[in-house]
Amino acid sequence: MGREAHSNKGGGGRREGQTRHVPVMLQRCLDMLAPALERPGAVVVDCTLGLGGHSEALLARFPEVRLVALDRDKEALRLSGDRLAPFGDRATLVHAVYDELPDVLDRLDLPRVQGVLFDLGVSSMQLDEADRGFAYAQDAPLDMRMDQSAGMSAAEVLNTYPPGELVRILRAYGEEKQAKRIVSAVVREREKEPFSSSARLVELIRDALPQAAKRTGGNPAKRTFQALRIEVNGELTVLERAIPAAVKTLAVGGRIAVLSYHSLEDRLVKQVFAAGAANTAPPGLPVVPERYQPRLKLLTRGAELPSEEEVAENRRAAPARLRGAQRIREDAE
Repeated sequence: MGREAHSNKGGGGRREGQTRHVPVMLQRCLDMLAPALERPGAVVVDCTLGLGGHSEALLARFPEVRLVALDRDKEALRLSGDRLAPFGDRATLVHAVYDELPDVLDRLDLPRVQGVLFDLGVSSMQLDEADRGFAYAQDAPLDMRMDQSAGMSAAEVLNTYPPGELVRILRAYGEEKQAKRIVSAVVREREKEPFSSSARLVELIRDALPQAAKRTGGNPAKRTFQALRIEVNGELTVLERAIPAAVKTLAVGGRIAVLSYHSLEDRLVKQVFAAGAANTAPPGLPVVPERYQPRLKLLTRGAELPSEEEVAENRRAAPARLRGAQRIREDAE
């Protein structure tokens, strides 16, 4: 999971300004939003700014468009602010979680927008900064907060949640079949010493799983880390509010594109789009009144997957799923 690929130029560690960004499925996102953003006075919202790759491309391709970009991560806003500075006042960057979109637009006096983009999951900056604790491949403090100024860390969740709640989180958010086994080991170990680092958790998961479970699906810690991250950041709860809210902000003719990285996110997006594209009339009406007619038109048949070329360009695109919809009428009063 993750959004923009990095390639460092020259030796040594990663440095600001030395990085080439390859946003996931960029061309397809731009093409999907283009018919709405080529209108005069168009406003587009990037709900997940991250390192600014999609935002920069939107501003460059649509020279008349105004961008509003949200991120809960202050460091992402700082880095993206430098990157988008050449576009001047065409870009407005806001420290906010994406379910706060209606409030943000209200403050900016923008009742309707023409485009909305979500690129869900963890940004590459968060994965690549070792001390954030998102990645299971390197030892780091177990933090996982996208906004490090608020909320509980992953370590606090692991150390304080009742066993039953941890099992529920691992099953629901990580789709982890071995949740009970892993949680039993966590509870036993946290009594000896609270968890603080990712390496200790990865080692515990490896030891707890049966051999057969270790042979499938990549790193055995992946599902647990995903589950903890979703819980720490309230991702699915926020998304449940954010997608319907974003659809409501679209002007008629406006378009929304959503990139998701696991089945839980994708299912939520699919449900909201399908509901908006459905005829809600009671059966048997000879003529369907306007208030029952669909508000959305689907722009993708199912979810579009990345091509081999897109995955080759950015390996983090591999699990991505793209869905899009267009607003075709106002909500019924």
